[in-house]
Amino acid sequence: MDGFWSGVGVDLHLEPDTGEGRRAGLERALRDAIRDGRLSPGTRLPATRRLAGELAISRNTVKAAYDQLVAEGYLTARQGSGTQVASLPSVAAEPPEAAARAREPRFDLRPGSPDVGAFPAAAWLRALRRAIATAPSLAYDYGDPRGRIELRTALSGYLGRARGVVAPPERIVITSGYVQGLALLTRVLDGAPIAMEDPGLPFHREVVRRAGSAVTPVRVDERGVCVGELADVRAVVVTPAHQYPTGVTLHPERRRALTDWARARGALIVEDDYDGEFRYDRQPVGALQGMAPGQVVYLGTASKTLGPALRLGWMVLPPRLVDAVADAKLHSDHHTESIGQLALTELIDSHAYDRHVRACRLRYRRRRDLLLDRLGARRDVRGIAAGLHALVEVDDETEVLARAEAAGLAVGRLGEHWHTRVSDTDRGGRADRPQGLVVGYGTPRERLYPEALEVLATVLDGT
Repeated sequence: MDGFWSGVGVDLHLEPDTGEGRRAGLERALRDAIRDGRLSPGTRLPATRRLAGELAISRNTVKAAYDQLVAEGYLTARQGSGTQVASLPSVAAEPPEAAARAREPRFDLRPGSPDVGAFPAAAWLRALRRAIATAPSLAYDYGDPRGRIELRTALSGYLGRARGVVAPPERIVITSGYVQGLALLTRVLDGAPIAMEDPGLPFHREVVRRAGSAVTPVRVDERGVCVGELADVRAVVVTPAHQYPTGVTLHPERRRALTDWARARGALIVEDDYDGEFRYDRQPVGALQGMAPGQVVYLGTASKTLGPALRLGWMVLPPRLVDAVADAKLHSDHHTESIGQLALTELIDSHAYDRHVRACRLRYRRRRDLLLDRLGARRDVRGIAAGLHALVEVDDETEVLARAEAAGLAVGRLGEHWHTRVSDTDRGGRADRPQGLVVGYGTPRERLYPEALEVLATVLDGT
């Protein structure tokens, strides 16, 4: 059978060696051509005898293929009119993906992602090869819901020296990222209300709600979470190293007040240490967990240091919660995949992980500095001491975001992070709710980043 048919002005690609049979191959080729628009509605197809001759297949094969596509609604066949492509509005109007691609911004300064182009592929491949070469056969079986002991041991050492976390291996549970850890803990708390920072990430609030708990807002100011305003809750979720999205580092007095509150109430502090390794003005601030290991659940991941695709996270738990969380993990997904855990173990033990974090810290500091050089003299840019994002205050989010969209620039919006969102029509905002852009500088590729900053500056200047 020939590979192409050009009988109606289109090349209809057929692959006779796929093992699917000539009839099935012809059906698939016609179906694909109709779906992607190469055969438009109303196109009249050749008679079965003619097409069979052009393709060097039997007429019965062509007729059977036509009949099948008529039955499926792709073709119509009427006496005297031959066989035509049917009108399929849903197919013709289908490409929402194409429309979405057309709306993709030219410059992406949205927060939340690292520079995945900096993923240490060579180091990861070496670690993966060694992990596979040395893994015991039982590594391919069902595993401990707490995670591989090799990774828990490696993390115990790394978190202790890099983040000041008290993390014995027996108190670590490996998860498939921060979201799973937060959901597991919420389930273990059995529906008790949980306080969360205001402003904070809306998605995380929704995770807590869907896991069965009500969310109580607690205000954040220039010194971090307002401990004195904590309601009667069993737990509070905080981002003390670099509050999201304001970028504030929790003040030492607030750190002490928060741990005192937890001890006095028998409550839990859930520490989201999402980008704690990236500090630019001094050594990274140690984790809050080191001050109160019995009151703090520490959550960390490889998402910002390596990449979100790995789906590797960890919880360091007070002893009383380990068994309950491990049981919840068992009944969630049994255990996190093992080979990735072993590869991360190799990366940590070989110190390749530390080298990668240091290289990323230098890269992100250069990007932070470029942002400040371009905007700092004219704008109030906050949260710049650490992390992968900064907060740029503006007078009118809606107006600035409209200019950004017109310029092909995507940025985050502070207004969407409040527990009670500020209406788009409330252009003046409220005195206790400044308006601003949350600018991420981890995502753009190196060659595009300077141009993205130029566009951002133009948008902010209103020119």
